[in-house]
Amino acid sequence: MDEQHSTPDEAPFDDASAVDEPDAAQEPEAGADTGATTASGRIVLAATPIGNVGDASSRLIELLATSDIVAAEDTRRLHRLVQALGVEVSGRVISYHEHNEVAKTGELLEYVRAGKTILMVSDAGMPAVSDPGFRLVEGAVAAGLTVTAVPGPSAVLTALALSGLPTDRFCFEGFLPRKSGERNSRLADLADERRTMVFFEAPHRLEVMLRALHERFGPERRVAVCRELTKTYEEVIRGTLRELLEWAENNEVRGEIAVVVGGAPEQAPGKPEDHVAAVNELISQGIRLKEAVAAVADDARISKRELYSAVLAAR
Repeated sequence: MDEQHSTPDEAPFDDASAVDEPDAAQEPEAGADTGATTASGRIVLAATPIGNVGDASSRLIELLATSDIVAAEDTRRLHRLVQALGVEVSGRVISYHEHNEVAKTGELLEYVRAGKTILMVSDAGMPAVSDPGFRLVEGAVAAGLTVTAVPGPSAVLTALALSGLPTDRFCFEGFLPRKSGERNSRLADLADERRTMVFFEAPHRLEVMLRALHERFGPERRVAVCRELTKTYEEVIRGTLRELLEWAENNEVRGEIAVVVGGAPEQAPGKPEDHVAAVNELISQGIRLKEAVAAVADDARISKRELYSAVLAAR
């Protein structure tokens, strides 16, 4: 869930040639007919620990050791992970992050066509979810190549589960825009969202985010700030936006942050008479009476029959 992605200039592994320096036998020739081995090539998106290295799955460990190519968001973090897991990467390691994924995607797809297994890992959690990987999946799907996944740790789902807020319907919104105008516009679109919302935020911008949520959603909206999930200093602070904003103003916030916000409360449906004007407005646009009544009643969650009667009574 890191917002910033590193772009190391040198390989963290002992054998620097293992990163982005394949020998001639490994490099697929441009335009080569690789159809004979296409069936065995595949991309595997693998979730990595979001904090506790003990959450790494046995499948992840096996794939790190056996994949032909490991595409990593940050090769230095990959190096630390494999050291902690006690596994040796035997395949080629390629740096694949937001700054080079457009250029690198085609190259990786050629390896899949040549029958190679590519393991895609991000810094933490599932690739392609607020992390590099989407363009690779998009390209593979368009090319008819095999893509699968090794599920595992997820900051989104962990925060949602620990928030104490409804989990039956939710949406993931990633990072809010930094610029205030764009951020306010996004929050205006979400003001009536009834599903629980999950966001990521940098610790130094959390107070600004919570203030913006407070202004747009109101002080009583329920929220949970989840910090350092699965790590030693894991902390979940729950309360209203007023309470959490006060907490952020009075504390130095550190670590990786996920913010879970309760959905907008359902509004009382009101009286049929309150919606007669909306029906008449649709009628003025050429919509038939029954269709206008049905549209307004559905949106307002009121009885169509009662609304129809109210429209006729007002004439």
